[in-house]
Amino acid sequence: MKRIEEVLDGAARICIAGHIHPDGDCVGACLGLYNYIREICPDALVQVYLEPFSEHFAFLKGAETVNHEYPKTEPYDVCFALDCGDKERLGAAGSYWDAASKKVCIDHHVTNTNFGDVNHICPKASSTSEVLYELMDDSRITREIAECLYVGIVHDTGVFKHSNTEERTMAVAGRLMAKGVSSSYIIDETFYKKTFAQNKALGRALGSAKLWLNGKFIAGAITARDMQELGLLSRELDGIVDQLRVTSGVQAAAFLYESEAAEQKWKVSLRANEGVDVSKIAVLFGGGGHVKAAGCTMSGEWTEIADQLAKLVKEQL
Repeated sequence: MKRIEEVLDGAARICIAGHIHPDGDCVGACLGLYNYIREICPDALVQVYLEPFSEHFAFLKGAETVNHEYPKTEPYDVCFALDCGDKERLGAAGSYWDAASKKVCIDHHVTNTNFGDVNHICPKASSTSEVLYELMDDSRITREIAECLYVGIVHDTGVFKHSNTEERTMAVAGRLMAKGVSSSYIIDETFYKKTFAQNKALGRALGSAKLWLNGKFIAGAITARDMQELGLLSRELDGIVDQLRVTSGVQAAAFLYESEAAEQKWKVSLRANEGVDVSKIAVLFGGGGHVKAAGCTMSGEWTEIADQLAKLVKEQL
């Protein structure tokens, strides 16, 4: 693909979906594409399907129109899967994907399975939002579209700190800022600002943390009881794993939160510094992601899971 317009081809009904538990890049990419298609195809029906996401992204244009439920509907002419490595990660939106006349996957995950009719996968890009910018006509990008894409880039680069931040990433960010984006507002409001309960959750995760491999691997966890007591949802735990990752001497980090207490199921977020590819670890447990950031679901006692992860990290060191 050279432009988004190539795959629309007069489509009247367009669906946009992202992965389950949407993060900043997923939300930013989906809303960025939504607003872009509304700009270039004003007569088309465009609908976005995502699970509920952080209220920090509510200011983005079109956020209030996102569907969080998945009713039966007529098949779409084109269905976009954004920031999603495989069909299973679409969750309930997978039914729209299956029924669509044309399936278009746009992503930057190295573990992407190329599951669309059209696949535009750029593993070296910082984010799906950066990939989307390359597929858009810059002259048609409004400030509102730019805000969405900038949010995605900020979140998947950890505010331009991660190793996936390259010269092209900064150039794209600069072009988006030229559209009128307030960088400081977006970074403060969507990345750094936390509620008191979120800060307490970070404290509990750090309090539970343990070191393995002579301090080269760190893991911490929050139980379902902790989350219930603090009144937090899973989407409000962003950033904890990165705080673990920046611990001095650490080369890989894991943050686990309990999704189903009765079955001891844990969502695992993995991050790495130099020398470790966490995507190779995540795929062993049905997950995926990037070299430096990946995730999966595992079962058991969290410390036993961390022991298992530490052994896999050791194999790479």
